[in-house]
Amino acid sequence: MSAVRYPSRSRSEVPFEAAAGVLRVMSNSRTPVFCTVHASGRRRYGYWQPYDSVTNRGGCYVALPTPVCDRLYSQGRIALGEPLVDPAKTTYRVWPAHGPVAPVRIPAAPLPAMAVAQVLAA
Repeated sequence: MSAVRYPSRSRSEVPFEAAAGVLRVMSNSRTPVFCTVHASGRRRYGYWQPYDSVTNRGGCYVALPTPVCDRLYSQGRIALGEPLVDPAKTTYRVWPAHGPVAPVRIPAAPLPAMAVAQVLAA
């Protein structure tokens, strides 16, 4: 029996199902999604999943795939809210865009709140 070889796919090729699943989570008003930009420039998207006693699951932080979220952001499908600036990180609320939104650059290092607001307003 010979091994089956599948065509390789780079990480930048995001399947449609993954993007649809991420947008579904972001569209649910009961699961607020946040983007955390660390001082090193690393970004993480995620939300808190409450505990469900019926399924005995949840009560944990769930990270969303960063390449999928970054692609949605660069396409203008999601938008960032007001920044919450901390010395080690900056946190944004993530919203699904309700129309074509021009994407803006996410700052790599935390900036003063006024500077971040000016960048996002531009």
